[in-house]
Formats: sequence, C-alpha cells, structure tokens
Amino acid sequence: MNAVKRLSQFTGRWFVLIVLVAGALAFAVPDAFAGAIVAVPWLLGVIMLGMGMTLRPRDFAVVARRPWALLLGIVAQYGVMPLVGLALAYALNLSGALAVGMVLVGAAPGGTASNVMVYLSRGDTALSVAMTTVSTLLAPVLTPLLVVAYAGQFLPVDAGSLLVSILQIVIAPVVLGLLLRMVVPRLIEHVLEALPLVSVAGITAVVMAVVAGSASTLLAVGAVLVIAVVLHNAVGLGLGYAIARVCRVPVASRRAVSIEVGMQNSGLAAALAAAHFSPPAALPAALFSVWHNVTGPLLASYWSRKPTGTDTGQPTVAPVADAGTESPQPSETSGGTHAADDS
Repeated sequence: MNAVKRLSQFTGRWFVLIVLVAGALAFAVPDAFAGAIVAVPWLLGVIMLGMGMTLRPRDFAVVARRPWALLLGIVAQYGVMPLVGLALAYALNLSGALAVGMVLVGAAPGGTASNVMVYLSRGDTALSVAMTTVSTLLAPVLTPLLVVAYAGQFLPVDAGSLLVSILQIVIAPVVLGLLLRMVVPRLIEHVLEALPLVSVAGITAVVMAVVAGSASTLLAVGAVLVIAVVLHNAVGLGLGYAIARVCRVPVASRRAVSIEVGMQNSGLAAALAAAHFSPPAALPAALFSVWHNVTGPLLASYWSRKPTGTDTGQPTVAPVADAGTESPQPSETSGGTHAADDS
C-alpha cells in the first residue's frame, strides 16, 4: 500500500502533464483510442464511487449550520456557468455540438478536486465539501433542465435520458461509496490511498477517448475552443468571488464559492456529451478537465499567501491532493471575517 500511495501522490502531482501527454498521443493516433468513447460513462462511474467513499455524514452538517452561504454558492454554481457557456458559444460562433458542450460543462456540478484547492487556499473547506456534495445531488434535476433551456436551440436534448444517465453514473456510485464508508470504514480507509491514482487514470482515459473521437474537429477549431474554455473558467472564478463579496460572506467563504463555481465536474459533462450527443460535444469538457487543474492550483497558491482575517478554522487533517476524487475531511472549518480581502 505504501507503493500505491507513493504512486498516487506522484500521479496527482503530475496530473496536468500526464493528461497533456496522453491527449497529444490520442490526437496523433486517434484510430487507436477512438473506440474507447463507449467506456467514458463507466470510467466516470468509478471516479464517482471514489468520491462517495470520501464522504461522511458530518460533511452535510454545514447545511444546517450555514444554509445561507451554501444556498448562495449553489445558486452561483448553477446560475453563472451555464449562462457564461452559452454567451461564449454565441460570441465565438461555435458550432452546435461545441455550443452544447460549453453549456453542458457549465450545467455540471462542482468538481471534487475543488475541495483540495479550497483547503490549500485557506478557504472554507467545509463549505466547499458541502457545495460539491449538494450540487452533485441536485445534478439529476438541474443539469438536464439547464441543458434543455440553454442548449436545446442547437441540438435536440432528451432531458429524461440525461436524468437517467446522471442517476446511473453519478448518484448511484456516490451513494454506494457513502454506504461502503459507513459499513466497512476500515477497508475503505485503505482503499482511499489509491483513489488519486484511480482518478488520474480515469480522467486521463476520458480525455484520450474524447480527443481521439473528435480529432478532426479539434484540429479545425482548436484555438477558438481553447479561448472559450479559458474564458469560461476565468469568468466562473471571478464572478463566483464577486457574487460572494457583494453578498458580504466572509473572505474564506468567498474563496470557496469562487473555486466551486469555476471548477466543474467536467468528467460528467464529457460522459453525458459522449453518450447523448457526439464526441465533438465532449471536447469543451475534455479541455476544461486539463485547464481548471492548472488555474485551481495557481489560484490556491496565490490565496494561500493572503490572510482571511482569521485562520483558526483550518481543517486539522490536510486532504490528499488529487485530480478529481478526494474530498478533504474537515473538522469545524469556519469562514473568516471581513477584516481581510483578496482584492
């Protein structure tokens, strides 16, 4: 297990480079990997099972303690990103498939790697975990509705099929993982050490399958799509923080809301796009998977050197950094005061 743990830490640390190399390989020889697109939902299901294993009932306690901050974060999550994706699709004149992909990324719940980024940024980790969990549980209803509302003009959208897919590849594995953590906690504690490795392998395989399946589209619109993804992520991070600041939540909570809004569960978006639309529709999610794992650590590094006004509420146990499954297990993480600001 020590070897597995070291390998997990290594792959988590070099995740971005691993995915970039794998994506380049898939782009160079697409025929070798294009057939893997059918496995994308299964890969995400395994990743979400890992997310469920990291959860404990106490992670939901913040819902009762600070419902206002959680509600604000969820509204920002589902209110900002789908609209920004739609606006960028219009502004950059993206094709119908790519426009659907942009909206789908925006309508996905928060990504679990965000929990680690919030911890490293000295943000409100408990709020981050709660936002990721609640937004994931709301995804079967909100994601199909938002995709129909914003992307139905580009391609036909079957909301019922999207709902069923999310239940199958997200909710069922998460619930199963949570139950396993409760029933056999000692066994799961050992399994958790390998989860970063599983996460990196899963996301890498998803990116390779998507890139291989839409290599010709990526060649034609690569630069424009990269700009769209970069702007989508940047606007999400910025507006998430701005909304939290206007609503006068503590600085630590602002950081949590910003990162939660800006970092999406792009693996889910890729799986849904591949299953219900086309490989090109999954391209925005594949690029987002790489890019938000660049900006997240950069922002966390910047904020880690800036005070929140009170730093007494950090988790007592640091989370294991990874590419998308590990959630930290905080103790009573509290937000800061208004004495400090990040601007």
